[in-house]
Amino acid sequence: MRLQRSYRHTMAACYLGYITQAAVNIFAPLLFLTFQSEYHISLEKITLLVTLNFGIQLLVDLLSARFVDRLGVRFSILVAHLLAALGLAGLGILPELMSPYTGLVLSVCCYAVGGGLIEVLISPIAEACPTERKEAAMSLLHSFYCWGCVLVILGSTAFFTFAGISHWRILACLWALIPLGNFLYFTHVPIAPLVEEGKAMPLSALLRSRLFWLLALLMVCAGASELSMSQWASAFAESGLGVSKAAGDLAGPCVFALLMGLSRVIYARISQRVELTRFMAWCGVLCIFSYLLAVFAPWPVLSLLGCGLCGLSVGIMWPGTFSLAARGLPTGGTALFALLALAGDLGCTSGPTIVGLISEFYGGQLRAGLLAAIVFPLLLVLLLVRFRQSVQK
Repeated sequence: MRLQRSYRHTMAACYLGYITQAAVNIFAPLLFLTFQSEYHISLEKITLLVTLNFGIQLLVDLLSARFVDRLGVRFSILVAHLLAALGLAGLGILPELMSPYTGLVLSVCCYAVGGGLIEVLISPIAEACPTERKEAAMSLLHSFYCWGCVLVILGSTAFFTFAGISHWRILACLWALIPLGNFLYFTHVPIAPLVEEGKAMPLSALLRSRLFWLLALLMVCAGASELSMSQWASAFAESGLGVSKAAGDLAGPCVFALLMGLSRVIYARISQRVELTRFMAWCGVLCIFSYLLAVFAPWPVLSLLGCGLCGLSVGIMWPGTFSLAARGLPTGGTALFALLALAGDLGCTSGPTIVGLISEFYGGQLRAGLLAAIVFPLLLVLLLVRFRQSVQK
């Protein structure tokens, strides 16, 4: 009984890990215009900070498949949180000690490595915990990334309102307290092995598995379905629907994250009554409908409803694929989760990029780009049908 209570602390530390991941990805973009005005940095260089963050996380996803098991899961997750804390605090400190842009780049590199490791490690740590209803636990776990996004957006907005945007450096250090506190938390909680020592599937065997590549494609589609809408929702609301910037921000990333988190909590509650692949397939259908509603609705309020429904529909796709992988390849180990995170991040990168390129080709019409993005949830539904056929053989 005492052990079960201890593993509840492990799950709590994992929840905080995803809130840290949200801070790593969400906080700096809230300050881009501030960086531009205070440090006289061009938008081109600011855009490079985003590319650097996600590029490094992709590289960490790729490399961690080999080195995490050698270094140890606990050591790796502690390093991840320490780097995330140093990077977030560095945003407010390093630009004052050196060239501002160099300070920002170093900070981003630091927390990007930490964020990449957190993304790779948190899911397998949670999966290894002796909890019941694994699929529900995984869905609830991933909802905390959404709650973290909402917390960072609303918390930062409240701080800027009452303390002033000029004190943003203090807020950077305050957000760094979350990964620093979780660093201390992870030194005490138990961490169970995902696979017994010596029984993990070799990386070469994993890469030869057809089921693995099917799961990897599912992750690409999951990431692309989610980010194609969430990254462009605010701009679409403002330019395509004619709503204000403030309303676009609220109807975009904040509401999208809120509804995505809600969908993950809902599945965690009903997981015993609903088969996962069937639920994911219906969510894929809802995702297709939400894109069509956002693009073709005759009134802006219905288009905004489509954006919100998309957040609700994509919530289960990422954690659900992790659960399918744990069920279908139980000896995949940390390498399996690392490579799936890599595939998901590739989808997160390619989806919004394709939307932007197609929109540009059609004269800046975001409706055209979002319409093209329907291919991702459509392919996801087809892949889920194939997955069911594969596991039933």
